[in-house]
Amino acid sequence: MQVLEIEFDTQIHLLEYLPGMHYMHIPSEIVQFFGGTFSKRLVASANNKIQWQCGLMSLHSGHAYITISKARMKTLGLELGDKIHLHLKEDFSKYGIDMCQELEAVLADDTEGAARFEMLKPAMQRYVINYVATVKSTDKRIQRALLLIGNLKHQPIGKESFREMMGLPPKEE
Repeated sequence: MQVLEIEFDTQIHLLEYLPGMHYMHIPSEIVQFFGGTFSKRLVASANNKIQWQCGLMSLHSGHAYITISKARMKTLGLELGDKIHLHLKEDFSKYGIDMCQELEAVLADDTEGAARFEMLKPAMQRYVINYVATVKSTDKRIQRALLLIGNLKHQPIGKESFREMMGLPPKEE
C-alpha cells in the first residue's frame, strides 16, 4: 500500500470564529493531493520536532486548516504569524487517534459497550477517546471511560450524543 505524504511550508493563523484557536493553513492543492475530501485522517509533523494525529477542516474555496494547540506552539517556539514546516502523511490507524489503555480495558471488559462504541461515527469515537485520554490521572481516565460507555449503552442506536454520554440531560430544542 502506498502512503500519501507531502512536505510544505505554511503559516500560523487565528480562527476568527473561535477565539484563541490557532491553525495552520492548508492550501487547496494539498487538500486535492489527499483526495479533495475532509474525511481523511493524517499524521502531522511540525518542524521535524513533534507529531500528532489530525484531520483537515474545511476553510473556504477548497482550502483547509489543521488546528495547533498553544502547548504545541510553545514546544516549537512559535507564535501567531510564524512560518511552520509541515510533513503530512495518511493515518491508517483504526480510530485516527491513539486510544489510552484505560478505555481499551473498559471496552475489553464490556462487550455490549464495545459493540456500541464501534457503532459510533468515527468523529464521535475520537471525541470519546480524546475526552478519556485528556486527564493525567489513571483513576480519572477509568472513571471517564466507565461513565461514557455506561451511558452510551442507554442511548438509542444512531441517536447518541456526547452530552448524554456525560450523563447530562438532552438539550431542549
